[in-house]
Amino acid sequence: MKSLKSRNNKHKYLIMVLYLIPILISIVLLVASIFLIDPKSEFGMTVIIILGSYVILMGIGYFIFRSAISASMVEYSIKQGMIQSGLLMSLVVPYAILNNKGKMIWANNSFKEVIGVSERRKLHGYIDDYILDINLDDVKELEKELAVDVRYDNRNYKAILKKLDLDEYLEAEEGLLIEQEEESPNRESVVALYLFDITDEMKYKQESYDQKLIAGLLYIDNYDEVMNSMEEVKQPVLATLIDRKINVYLANLDAITKRLENDKYLFVFPQKYIEFAKKNRFSILEDVKKINTGNDIPATLSIGIGAGYDTYINSYEAAKVAIGLALGRGGDQVALKNGDNVEYFGGKSAGSEKVTRVKARVKAQAFEELLENKDKVLIMAHQRPDPDAFGSAVGLYRLAITLGKKAYIILNEVTESIEPMVKTFTGNVIYSEMIINNEQAQKMVSRSTLLVVSDVNRPSMTECPELLSTVSNIVVFDHHRQSNEPIANATLSYIEPFASSACEMITEMFQYISVKPKIRPVEADAIYMGILIDTNNFLTKTGVRTFEAASYLRNSGADVTRVRKLMRSNLTELKERANAISNTEMFSGYALSYVDPDPDSADVPTVAAAKAANALLDAEGVKASFVVTQSKDGILYVSARSIGDVNVQIVMERFGGGGHANVAGVQLKDRTKESFFDELKAVLIEMETSGEL
Repeated sequence: MKSLKSRNNKHKYLIMVLYLIPILISIVLLVASIFLIDPKSEFGMTVIIILGSYVILMGIGYFIFRSAISASMVEYSIKQGMIQSGLLMSLVVPYAILNNKGKMIWANNSFKEVIGVSERRKLHGYIDDYILDINLDDVKELEKELAVDVRYDNRNYKAILKKLDLDEYLEAEEGLLIEQEEESPNRESVVALYLFDITDEMKYKQESYDQKLIAGLLYIDNYDEVMNSMEEVKQPVLATLIDRKINVYLANLDAITKRLENDKYLFVFPQKYIEFAKKNRFSILEDVKKINTGNDIPATLSIGIGAGYDTYINSYEAAKVAIGLALGRGGDQVALKNGDNVEYFGGKSAGSEKVTRVKARVKAQAFEELLENKDKVLIMAHQRPDPDAFGSAVGLYRLAITLGKKAYIILNEVTESIEPMVKTFTGNVIYSEMIINNEQAQKMVSRSTLLVVSDVNRPSMTECPELLSTVSNIVVFDHHRQSNEPIANATLSYIEPFASSACEMITEMFQYISVKPKIRPVEADAIYMGILIDTNNFLTKTGVRTFEAASYLRNSGADVTRVRKLMRSNLTELKERANAISNTEMFSGYALSYVDPDPDSADVPTVAAAKAANALLDAEGVKASFVVTQSKDGILYVSARSIGDVNVQIVMERFGGGGHANVAGVQLKDRTKESFFDELKAVLIEMETSGEL
C-alpha cells in the first residue's frame, strides 16, 4: 500500500506544477520576443518590459504565497475527506467493511441501526455473529461479487458482498496501475457489504402473485350413474346437496363459480388460496362422497387447475389439460398443473365402472375411419409384455385384418408369462408373418402406416419408442391411469381406467365395427387369457362389462380348459411363489416380500412375484402386498397389489411407476431390495399420516 507521505508528496508536486507552468510560459514568450521583435523599437521595448515584469511578479508571488496556498490546499483536502467520511457514515444504505476472512472492520450508522447496535459502539467479531444468513465461507472464498438474500429482525434484505483490492484501488487512483501477469498472494483486500431492504418489494410481489386469478374445472365423474341408482323423487335433493357442497367449498376459496352443465363447473379464484387447498388435500373430494340421500353409488369429483401462468387464458388452457389428466387417471382426484409439473391429490378410490358403452362405440368407429386410407398397421405394447399386452395386440391384429389391412405385432422379447401363448401362434403357418421385431418395423414405416399402441400410455415404456417420432398417425388403447408422460402426438386416444384390461376394451370394440370379425379360437384364447390374468381370475377390478367381454370371447371360440393349461405354472415357479410367501414381513398391515431368483436361470421371476403378491392378499389382515425380485443386470421389479383398502397405484407413482388402484408396479435401477423396502416404509408412513392413503 502507498504510504501517507507518498500521497502528500503527490499533492505537493501537483501544486508546484500549477504555479510553475505560467512562469515557464512567460519566460518562453520573453525569450521569443527578444529574438523575434526588435528590442530597439518602441513596441518591442514595451513587450519585453511587460513580460519581464510579469515573470518577476509571478516569481515573487510564488515564493511569498507558496506556503499559504499549500496550507489552504491541505486544509481543503482535510475538510473534503471529513465531508466524504461524514457522508459515508450517514449514508442511508447500510454499509460495512470486512476483512477477507469476514471479520468486521467498520460499519456506518445505517448498518448499526439495522443490527440494533449503538452508533458509538465499535463492531467486533465476524459478520455471521450479527447476520446468520451470511455464510463465512462465502466471504472467504469470494472472488468478485456475490448477492445473498438474508432475513434479519423480520425484514428481508439483499446483501451484496463485493471484494475490493486495496493496492489496485490506490494504484488506479494515482495513475500508477500496471498490468501484472498474476495476482500476488500478498496483495491486501477487503470486502464491502451493502444491505438493500427489499421487504416492501417482496411484499408487493407476493400480493401481486396472490391476487392473480387462476382457472379451474370441476366435473362430477359419475353424475348419471349416481342419479340412476336412486329414486327419481330424491334426485333433485341429491343434486341440490352436491351443488351446495361444491359452492360452499369454492366460496371458501373466494372463487367465482359458473355452472356449465349439471355435472360441470368453471371456477376462478385467487392464487393465494392454492396452498390452503393443497394443505387440506382438497377436502371437497371426500365431502361430496359422504353425501347420501338413498343413492347406492357415491358421487366423485375430478378437478383440473392451471396455476402459475402469466395470463388467465393460459391458466384456463392448463386447467383443460389438467382435467383431462384427472379423468384419464380414473377421476376422484385433483390434477394441479403448473408448467410442466403436475401434482395429484386424492385418487384413493378405484373408481366406478361405466355401464354405458357409448365411448367404446365412438372410439371403434373413429378407429375404423382412421384405417380407411392406411395400408399397413403396426401394433406394439409395452416392454416385457404380459398376457394382457399380447392378447390386446392379437385383438387389434384381428380388427385390422377384418377391415382388410395388413397388420404386424412388434415383439422383441417373449417373456415367461406369454411364451406358451406365443408358441401357439408361431407354430401356425397362418401367423408366420404376424410377429416382427423393432428393426423390421422401422423398415416398414411409410406415409400410409398406422401405429397402434396397446396396454401402455408412456412413450418410454413402449416396445419401440423410436416409432413414435417416425410415424405420423398413432392410436393409443390403454386401461392404465394416465401419467405425466403421455403420448402427445396421438391421433386417437382411448384410455379407460375403469376397464379391467386392454383385452376387455378391444373385445368391446369388436362389436361396433361395420364388418363382423371372425375371431379364430387361438385369438379368442389369447384375449381371454389377458382378461383372466389382469383380473386375477375375475377377482380383481371385475365389472359387468368384464363378464360381457368374457362371454363374447367364449361365444367366439375361447376355451377355458385350453387357457387354463396355458396358464399353468411350472414347478420352479411354484417354488419361487412359496419362497416369496415364506420371506414375507408384515409392516403395519402391509405384506412385504421378495423372490430369490434362480442363479442358474436367465429368466427373471416376475410372474412368480406377481402371483405371490396376489396370494398374500388372501391372508387375514393384509391391506396391500409388495413383492420384489431382481434381475442379473440389477433391475428391481416391484409388484404391488391391494384388495380395495389401499390405492397401490398412487404408492407406486412415488417411485415413478403406476398401474391401477388394486394392481400396480414399477421397475427400478440401481436399487437393492433392502433400500427399496426402507424407502417404501417411509413413504407408507408419510402417506398415511397426510391422509393420502
